[in-house]
Amino acid sequence: MSHFDSFLGHLRDTPEKAGAMQENYRERFDQVLREWKRFINSQPFDNPLVVPDVIHESWRRCQESNVNPYTTRVDTVLDAKALGELLERNAELIEISRPFMQNLYGFVRGSGFVVALFDEQGFLLEVIGDADVAERIRKGNFVPGACWSEEEAGTNGCGTVLKMDRPVQVFATEHYCINSHKWTCSGAPIHDPDGDLIGVIDMTGPYLNANPHTLGMVAAAAYAIENDMRVRKALSECRIADGYQRTVLASIPEALIAIDTLYRITMVNENAEKIIGLGTAKLAGRSLHDVMGEHNTALFNLIRHNATLTDVEARIVMRDGHAVDYTLTCNPIRTEDRRVIGRLIILNEIKRARTLVTRMIGAKAKFSFEDVCGVNAAFLETVNQAKRVSQSNSNVLLLGESGTGKDVFAQAIHNESGRSAGPYVAINCAAIPRDLIASELFGYSEGAFTGSRRGGNQGKFELADGGTIFLDEIAEMPLELQAALLRVIEDKSITRIGGSRVTPVDVRIIAATNKNLKEEVRKGRFREDLYYRFNVFTIHMVPLRDRPEDIPLLVDGFVRKLCDTMGKKLVRVDGRVLEKFMGYAWPGNVRELQNVIERMMNIVHTDELTADLIPSEVRHGPSRAELPTRAESPRDVERRILEKMVRSGIPKQEIARRMQMARSTLYRKLEKYNLPR
Repeated sequence: MSHFDSFLGHLRDTPEKAGAMQENYRERFDQVLREWKRFINSQPFDNPLVVPDVIHESWRRCQESNVNPYTTRVDTVLDAKALGELLERNAELIEISRPFMQNLYGFVRGSGFVVALFDEQGFLLEVIGDADVAERIRKGNFVPGACWSEEEAGTNGCGTVLKMDRPVQVFATEHYCINSHKWTCSGAPIHDPDGDLIGVIDMTGPYLNANPHTLGMVAAAAYAIENDMRVRKALSECRIADGYQRTVLASIPEALIAIDTLYRITMVNENAEKIIGLGTAKLAGRSLHDVMGEHNTALFNLIRHNATLTDVEARIVMRDGHAVDYTLTCNPIRTEDRRVIGRLIILNEIKRARTLVTRMIGAKAKFSFEDVCGVNAAFLETVNQAKRVSQSNSNVLLLGESGTGKDVFAQAIHNESGRSAGPYVAINCAAIPRDLIASELFGYSEGAFTGSRRGGNQGKFELADGGTIFLDEIAEMPLELQAALLRVIEDKSITRIGGSRVTPVDVRIIAATNKNLKEEVRKGRFREDLYYRFNVFTIHMVPLRDRPEDIPLLVDGFVRKLCDTMGKKLVRVDGRVLEKFMGYAWPGNVRELQNVIERMMNIVHTDELTADLIPSEVRHGPSRAELPTRAESPRDVERRILEKMVRSGIPKQEIARRMQMARSTLYRKLEKYNLPR
C-alpha cells in the first residue's frame, strides 16, 4: 500500500464515531462564529484559543486587503479566452493531478465533497465532485477560471495555503467570507521538482461531513503529485540524455566499440556498425572476435594482449573482402572505484585522418578562376583550357616563365574539379634538399633512418589522398626519384621509405616548370616516360609582356586588395604609371607586378600612385620594344635581359632579386651565357 492510499483508509470511520464528530462540529461552528463576529466588528476575542493562529493571521491579512466578509460570491472570473490560455499553461499540472483527484473523490463520492485544483495564483483549474454539489458551489463562482486567492476570496483552502506554503484546513466559520461558512476546506501546496510553488489541491465539503484525516489525505495527494512530477522529470531527463548520447555518438566520425571484460560488445555507434556490417540489435552481447571474423584475428589478438593502445595502425578486412587501414586506440572503462568493467575501442580511418591533418596544416587551395583576371585573347583561351581539364582526372603540365601564375592556375583547377572537397597539397621540388625529397613525397616508416620520427611520417602523396598534389619546379626533381614518381602514377599507390606496406592513393597530379622539358629529356636530365605521363594535357602560360591590355585590370585588383589589407582608403593610379607599366617587359611577370605595386603602396603618402613612385629597375628596365621576335626562345630572352643588366653595372644581388632567382642560380646562368660573374 502506498503512502497516499494509507491516508485514504482513515476515511472509513464508524457511524457512531461520525455522529459524535458532527455534534462537536456544531459546537465549534458556533464558537468560531462568535469570535469571527467580534473580529469583523473590531472587538477583541472573547476566547482567543478557539481561533488557530494561522486563521487569525489570515483574517488580519484579509482585513488589510479590504476583503468584504459579507460577500456571497467571488468576483474575479476569467472569460472563455483567458480560461483557455490558463488551462493550456497548466496542462501538465492538470494531467498529472487528475488521477489523484479522481482517487480522492472515489473515497468521498456521495458525501457532498468536491476535489479542486488551483494554480499558483489561486485560479481554479478543475473540479471533480457530485453533480448536485457542483451546482450549489457554482453559485458562489466555485468554477474554473475563478480566483480564490486570499485577496479575492478571503481565508480559504486555496488562498491561505498559497500564503503559508503549507497544508491548511479551514473549518466552516474560520472562512473570512460568509459565503463559505457552511464548508470545510483542506488544501495542500504542490511544488515542482525545483521546489517552486505551482498550485494547490483542495478538498471542500459540508463542514458536518468533514473528517479529521482529510488534511493528511490531501497532503498525501499533493506529495504523490509532486513525486509523479519528479519521476516524469527524471524520465524526461533520461530520454534527453539518451537523445544527447545518441546524437553525440552518431556525430563522432570515429568508429566506437565498447566491450566488457569477456570481449562481448556492449555498445557501438553507427560508424562501427558500418565497419562490422551489422546493426546494433545483432551486435549486442556478441563476441568481438565472432563479429569481426577470422580475417581479423590479428586485430582481436592485438586488443586482447594490450590493455591500452594509442593510434596503432591496423588493417581491417570488411565483410565484402576489401581491406581498410585504421588507427586503433583502446582504453579501459572504469567505475568510480577504478574497477575495470570493459574497454572502449576507437577506430579512425587513416584516409579520413589524413584529410583532417591536411586541413589542419592548411593544405587547401585558396584561388579559383574568379581570381584570374584578364581580357587578352590568348590568356582567355588558356583559362578556358584550364577550366575544361579541371572536369577530368588527367594529369596536367603547366609550362611558363616564373611569376606567370602557375600556382594560381593549379589551385583554380583543383577548386573547379570534383576533388575540390579534398586536400590540395603543394610542394616545390627545387626548395627541398635532395636527400629529403623522397621522404617528403612518400613518407617513411618508423626506424627508416637515424632521427626518424616514432611511428613514421606521412608523405605528401598520402596527405593529398582524395585531392590534388601540385609539383612545382618538377624539372628540378632528382633523376633517381623520377622512377619512383612514375611508379606512383602507374600503380596509384605508395610505399613509405623503410616500409613494406603498399598504400593506395587517389591523387591527381598537376606539375609545373619554367624549363623546356623536351630539352631536359634530350639532355638526359628528365625521364622521357615520365614526361609523357605528365604531358597528358599541357597548358602554356602567357607571359605578362604578351598581354599588356591586362595590366590595368591587374593593377586595379592589386591596389584594391592592398588598400583593404593596409587599411588605406582607395588610391588612384596615375595614367603615366599605367603607360610605363604597359611598356615594361616584366621579366618577373605578374609576381613582379604585384611586388612593385605593394612597394609603391607602402611609400605613397597621398591618394594617388604617381610615376615618381615607380622603382628604378622598372623605370630603367627592359621595355616591350626591346622584346625578342617570335623566333627568339625564352632562353634567348633571358640571356639578353641578363646581358643588359650586367652591362648597366647593376649589382649581382639586385639582378637576382629582379629576376626572381637565387644568387647561385644567377651565377650558373651567367656562366652558361658566358657573361661576366
